[in-house]
Amino acid sequence: MRRVQSAHAMPLPRVEVPKTAQQRKRRNQRRRRQAYIPVASIKQVVFSARWISLLLLAIVTAALVLIGLDENFYLTVIPVDGTVSVPASEIVEASQLAGAHIFSVEPEAAAERVAEVPGVINAAVSLSWPNKVLIEVEEDSPVAVWQEGEQQFWVTGNGRLIPVRATVPGLLLIESEMPAAAAPIVVGSESEDGNTAVSPEPQANLAFIPQDVLAGAEQLRQLRPNIEKLYYRGDSGLSYQDGRGWRVFFGTGTDMNQKLVIYETIVDDLLARGLTPQYISVSNQKKPYYRAN
Repeated sequence: MRRVQSAHAMPLPRVEVPKTAQQRKRRNQRRRRQAYIPVASIKQVVFSARWISLLLLAIVTAALVLIGLDENFYLTVIPVDGTVSVPASEIVEASQLAGAHIFSVEPEAAAERVAEVPGVINAAVSLSWPNKVLIEVEEDSPVAVWQEGEQQFWVTGNGRLIPVRATVPGLLLIESEMPAAAAPIVVGSESEDGNTAVSPEPQANLAFIPQDVLAGAEQLRQLRPNIEKLYYRGDSGLSYQDGRGWRVFFGTGTDMNQKLVIYETIVDDLLARGLTPQYISVSNQKKPYYRAN
């Protein structure tokens, strides 16, 4: 004990913790304080097929809602190409495209509705993104006007009668002297859906003009361009009111050139004899007849 007590104490060297060990210690302490997060489970749930499908469904639904509410996808301007006599407004109304959404339009069905318009032979409807539409029609252009009483109808190239929709200058007028068909009477009453009944379009006495009548009228117009109006009767065919005061009957057919020559010969003979004809008939060019004062 005396030796220990009498011994001198030696100072020990100062021991310090390395800085890297201190940083590692603090980092371990922070990790212990943080909550455990199951990253692998979260990735498995997020990237599952079910959640991906729901995400795609939400995106598609949002896109459809946006397209359905956007005015840029509705047909507001509808040009019509190829119309001459049929009003473009009637073509657009028949197509039922005005104000329609471009996704709800069926071009083939719209073209079929337009083709049903009287006077239209063929129709085509084309669409382009996002709201462009074009209606192209081919008309059966009128060649004459058929008149029954106060009602007028267009005569197409195949002799079909359709309602007059606009004024087309230069068309030959053929007035029927046969009894006009009585227009059907419809009482203006309300139907079950609240709409008021509308009278149908007037109907002509003939559904079609016979081809020999139409061909004869066109030939007379070509031979005598000053003729603006012809008359028609079922028994005597076409006739013309001569400006000198009498009626001349030409019948039908495409032999109007010969009939005109015979007619002018008869007129010259009657006038040379001082007679004024009341009427002249060359319907049968082999047996013409007349009545004169």
